[in-house]
Amino acid sequence: MFTGIVQGVATVEATERRGDVLTFTANLPDGLADGLAEGASVALDGVCLTATAVDDTNVTFDLIEETLACTTFADVGPGIRLNIERAMKFGDEIGGHLVAGHVSGTATIERIDEGEHGRTLSLGCSQAHMRGILPKGFVAVDGISLTVGVVDGLEGRFEVHLIPETLRITTIAEKQVGDKVNIELDPMTVAAIEGAKRAVEAGGAE
Repeated sequence: MFTGIVQGVATVEATERRGDVLTFTANLPDGLADGLAEGASVALDGVCLTATAVDDTNVTFDLIEETLACTTFADVGPGIRLNIERAMKFGDEIGGHLVAGHVSGTATIERIDEGEHGRTLSLGCSQAHMRGILPKGFVAVDGISLTVGVVDGLEGRFEVHLIPETLRITTIAEKQVGDKVNIELDPMTVAAIEGAKRAVEAGGAE
């Protein structure tokens, strides 16, 4: 599990395609590879990945076709920068919200509004994902825990507001209109909505 509080930015050093698996190696800065062992979970741009090899600060991961199909990692290559968060430990402070690293899909940045210091992103995604996005709810965008602002369900669009610190320590400041980002819906919100839906369906069946 993760918290959506990004700890740093990793840089992809190399990629290799082997049949239906894409292997890539990323350099983890600022001691983020310290104590990391093979088999450990790491969230990169919000995607929970398993470390398959650790060589000092260089860590290797394998991506299967399912991961490539539902995330932005189909375009990963040398030089790409990725938000990183190590898996949380029992007793850690949860400053964001509980994040599993199981990306729901992608959203597209449709508009960027610059404030005096912060920034607002307007994101478009599928109607299936919009059902799990509520005003003042949580969403993880490229692994960043964010509070949802305005939601326009009919247009399939929602907003998130970015503070200067988020812009400083993550890759989100580098994104442009048209870029795709990984999103993970808040599992508690999804569970509540699904539970209510089933209750209504069960009541209608009586």
